[in-house]
Amino acid sequence: MTLIKRELEDKIKKFIERREIIGIRGARQTGKTTLLKMIEEQIEGNKVFIDLYLPEYRKTFEENPLDFVKRFKNEGKLFLFLDEVQKAKDAGEKLKIIYDNFSDIKIFISGSSSLELKTKILPELVGRLFLFSLYTFNFYEFLLARDESLAKILKEKRESLRRFLEDEDEISPPSFQEEIIGYWKEYVVFGGYPEIVKAKNNEERITILKNIFNLYIEKDITGFFGITDTSKFEELVKSLSFNISKILSISSLSSELKIGYENVEKYLEILKHTYVIHLVRPFHKNLVTEIRKSPKVYFLDIGLRNCSIDNFMEFDKRVDKRELSENFVLRELITNFDDWKINFWRTTGKAEVDFVIGKNEKIVPIEVKLSGEKLGKGFYSFLKAYEPEKALIASLDTFEKKRVNNTLIQRIPIYYF
Repeated sequence: MTLIKRELEDKIKKFIERREIIGIRGARQTGKTTLLKMIEEQIEGNKVFIDLYLPEYRKTFEENPLDFVKRFKNEGKLFLFLDEVQKAKDAGEKLKIIYDNFSDIKIFISGSSSLELKTKILPELVGRLFLFSLYTFNFYEFLLARDESLAKILKEKRESLRRFLEDEDEISPPSFQEEIIGYWKEYVVFGGYPEIVKAKNNEERITILKNIFNLYIEKDITGFFGITDTSKFEELVKSLSFNISKILSISSLSSELKIGYENVEKYLEILKHTYVIHLVRPFHKNLVTEIRKSPKVYFLDIGLRNCSIDNFMEFDKRVDKRELSENFVLRELITNFDDWKINFWRTTGKAEVDFVIGKNEKIVPIEVKLSGEKLGKGFYSFLKAYEPEKALIASLDTFEKKRVNNTLIQRIPIYYF
């Protein structure tokens, strides 16, 4: 299978000529090593790729980082790629030594756990590191792997949505919708791990997902974090899976699962830092009527979520269609609208809007309504309270717009995000 271009690659390329270290972090098996190698292949000149899993290289890097560099450096600039850098002891300190002693070295690093990077590496590299997160394939990357021509069409639709939100352009109407929705329904069941995208059938996809989940428990949870009672941890993951898009209550989880409050907090931190879940905070300006603290929980890969509850039923037969769809929108917003702030809105009277994205004083409410359902009172309450210029409704089969007072409401296919 041809290597699929990752959208993060273009973002990273903008910083290659700068001196700062480039770091790529993300969950296991999201393609960090592959992305590093794709970047390496496009660079001409003196370059070297080192896997710090290898004891010989790791030992020298730890004991004498300057000699480590001299081993590979010739005349001129060196591009140094260090994969799984967190495996090296005191890696942040060693990288700082290299950075401060060689002005003509460009360093690229990768790491699997943001918690490991945060504790072992980041404190030493303040002002010396640009850090990027690599997630599993978003829907565009997934479609690029399956049908390149459809992916190009999807990209045009996504770009038209961005222009619509940032200026006055019209959103491009859908085309080949039935085909794209067919792929979308597969994506929201099996997710976007690269190996899943390559798999030839559902049986293979299920086996791969279960292996990824089991490896996560064995390597990260048992190995790095030292949690011996993994059954309670897995129960928590399962409970969160059943409650995607819901308000998160730590005390309720603690009571329901018979896990201490502090342990629930600890497990949630681990899940966030290993790229399993994402918490969305509430949008609020009215301190009296709007909730301000409790987040909603989502999974960063929907396939992993479905794996944790062992439910791979096809989309049209599922009872959790709406939750999966809302989770999909959040997942796409994270990677495609990373320059926008993402929140949800809910009042103490339980009026709610699924998402509110904001940028430069502009706010846009987003609701997920799969089959043209009527908008709830909560949505109109938000429009009345904040009078946004534009609002979006994500659906499967509707493309239309209407104006309510000063707000232009646009219904779009859910995959446009």
